[in-house]
Amino acid sequence: MKNRISLFLMLMICAGVSHAELKIGFVNVAKVLEKAPQAVKAKTRLETEFSPRDKTLVSQQKEIKSLEEKLGRDTAVMGEEERHRIEKDILDKKRDAARAQQEFSEDFNMRRNEELGNLQKRIVEAVRALAKEESFDLLLTDGVIYANDQIDVTSRVQQKLETLSQ
Repeated sequence: MKNRISLFLMLMICAGVSHAELKIGFVNVAKVLEKAPQAVKAKTRLETEFSPRDKTLVSQQKEIKSLEEKLGRDTAVMGEEERHRIEKDILDKKRDAARAQQEFSEDFNMRRNEELGNLQKRIVEAVRALAKEESFDLLLTDGVIYANDQIDVTSRVQQKLETLSQ
């Protein structure tokens, strides 16, 4: 136990001595994700890709609602067979809409995760390129409770991403 404590203290002393030589920085990845030009492009791609399916889902919901309104409004004057047919039609359309909604959600989440993964790779590339260009010894991201503005290089990473997107 004493050996571990003394080893830890020695490491702390060595780190303290060499601290003056280290160049340390911090990157707020959430902020970079929010403002990255690639994020805007990814969002646009997702909207373009999934907009037609979303419109189809909305029209299915409207159709179901109109059938339900018709059933509620005309039940008194409808024959038993027609009422039963409309109820079955509503049930079938609800089932189809629920299935389509689930498939849409799964496909959208999968594509969003792909886009997010690609964006995160680009951010890592930008952080590494900045670290090499500016000779950083250590760049930190998540899990930092406080970072002085002097070591916050988030804006420079955003600039790097902008140059990589062109």
